[in-house]
Amino acid sequence: MEEITNANFENYVGLSEGYSEMAYQMVSHVLTLGYAVMLAGLLYFILTLKTVAPKYRMSNVLSGVVMVSAFLLLYAQANNWTSSFTFQPQMGRYFLDTDGDLFNNGYRYLNWLIDVPMLLFQILFVVSLTKSSFTSIRNQFWISGTLMIITGYIGQFYEVTDYLKFFVWGGLSTVFFLHILWLMRKVIQQGKEGIPAQAQRLLQHIWILFLVSWFLYPGAYLMPHLLGVEGTLFSEAGVVGRQITYTVADICSKVIYGVLLGQVAVVMSRSNGYDHRTIQ
Repeated sequence: MEEITNANFENYVGLSEGYSEMAYQMVSHVLTLGYAVMLAGLLYFILTLKTVAPKYRMSNVLSGVVMVSAFLLLYAQANNWTSSFTFQPQMGRYFLDTDGDLFNNGYRYLNWLIDVPMLLFQILFVVSLTKSSFTSIRNQFWISGTLMIITGYIGQFYEVTDYLKFFVWGGLSTVFFLHILWLMRKVIQQGKEGIPAQAQRLLQHIWILFLVSWFLYPGAYLMPHLLGVEGTLFSEAGVVGRQITYTVADICSKVIYGVLLGQVAVVMSRSNGYDHRTIQ
């Protein structure tokens, strides 16, 4: 296979065997779905801002910021996909355009670098923590979230050219990933104390959603190696599988997560005497 230094797996497949019409369009459509859902999420979080008491509204505001960031960068990635591959009629497949830009999953990492700290901060504006605990956990969320993304970003450049570096950087990213899971579990357990039963159930749903959706990311990171790297029948499937997995994880961990946090905030607002339905 021709060498493309530090390029993502998608480019190697596009260079060697190309993409069938189905595979190419599936990736294009799932990337479009990703940014379209983020735009719809932005509208939702704007329209529901006043359904919660003022003290909880920062969670909605942060969700809105996450939606804008995700929309812009996923839109850029969708355009990056369509501009990186061209259809060759004689082969009936889409091949890498070596005269243009390479396809780069780095757009997702740039998006996560912005979004991950804010996603983690959101829950701190809904659950009740002491001031010292709030500050400590916020700082840990920011440090671990940032380092998790940066190390993963570096590692993905070596997914084809240097397996050792790929797994070393991925392993470092996993350490920060596990620390975030531990912190989130701690926050949710503390947040359940002394709140209405409905809010407790919603927080438990958030924990399950968080756990499942966040574990999709390392799965997508490893997808090329799980479904074949080069010259196998599964190379194309690895690309399609990864982009679908990343998109599903983004929708769950950003949009659905934000909606559930908003529902917790509604319940908490009503328990504190605020009900938007009775306010003119």
